[in-house]
Amino acid sequence: MFYNLIYPLHTTYSFLNVFRYITFRTIYAVVTALLISFLIGKKVTELLKRYQIGQTVRDDGPKTHLDKSGTPTMGGLMILIAIIISTLLWADMTNLYIWLVLFSTTGFGLIGFWDDYLKCVRKDPKGLAPRYKFGLQILVALIIGWGLYESSAYSTVLSVPFFKNVRPDLGVFYIPFAILVIVGASNAVNLTDGLDGLAIGPVMVTAVTYMIVSYVSGHVDFSNYLIIQNIKGAGELAVFCGAILGSALGFLWFNAYPATIFMGDIGSLPLGGALGTVAVISKHELLLALVGGIFVIEALSVIFQVASFKSRGKRVFLMAPIHHHFELKGWEEPKVVVRFWIIAIILGLIGLSTLKLR
Repeated sequence: MFYNLIYPLHTTYSFLNVFRYITFRTIYAVVTALLISFLIGKKVTELLKRYQIGQTVRDDGPKTHLDKSGTPTMGGLMILIAIIISTLLWADMTNLYIWLVLFSTTGFGLIGFWDDYLKCVRKDPKGLAPRYKFGLQILVALIIGWGLYESSAYSTVLSVPFFKNVRPDLGVFYIPFAILVIVGASNAVNLTDGLDGLAIGPVMVTAVTYMIVSYVSGHVDFSNYLIIQNIKGAGELAVFCGAILGSALGFLWFNAYPATIFMGDIGSLPLGGALGTVAVISKHELLLALVGGIFVIEALSVIFQVASFKSRGKRVFLMAPIHHHFELKGWEEPKVVVRFWIIAIILGLIGLSTLKLR
């Protein structure tokens, strides 16, 4: 909004030319989202406490988690507010990609809200039925994938990390592939959100990584130099990623161990869906599996656990997702979280290296 309203005045006031630069607006998108999270965080927490919207803890997990029962959840609401407002203020609102990521964030956020509402307000432990939950997620992702496919300026060619000459063209099959990436990322982040600060750390690392990836993908000179697909307009997604980073930092202030608030599905589902959408638009879909490796490992641990138990009657891990496995092995919660963060940072750096190592 600032870009669209203020930048046109740069011909009269030359100092306003600074609004032209994506890097400038990205920095202030981070700052704005961070400040919004700080300002509303305490009020959101108090509001959730007042209406007794608290976390229900499984009694078959680590016993230390029983103390968390009743901790306010649905704190992802502050994340959504900060992301949306910051993006609206600092991004170019004539950019189609910005509207797509906002649609993804809002759509998955509403699904998460419905699920949390049923669990925390209506006290239904099952929440939103899986067929409705996945069905709605697929619908949101389908709209995004179809919108991109129908765009004449968008390519269905994939970029494969580490290989500059391997670029398969999926054609119409790009739509189900995009759905898989977006829905998969959404649920993977959701599964990771099980310890204080665990999910939000890798989210920040992934947001920073794709902030850089989307910027260079949208910059003609950088994309040509790095031999990656140039996606006109994708650079604006750096502003959106900056908003995710700022809101995540603000949320972490309240979610750090011991957490005074949890994000709930209203936070984890849209964060994953948004990052998946950014990965799809920036044409670095496969890179997300590397950069978001923590999310992939968490999701796979659940898949392997369920498959093994149903087929052999035996568990692969003491408990899934895998972060609970390490807790039951004796790791303290902060140690699990920090070590997973370290792995996420390493994966993010390796992911960025693929821009040059091709």
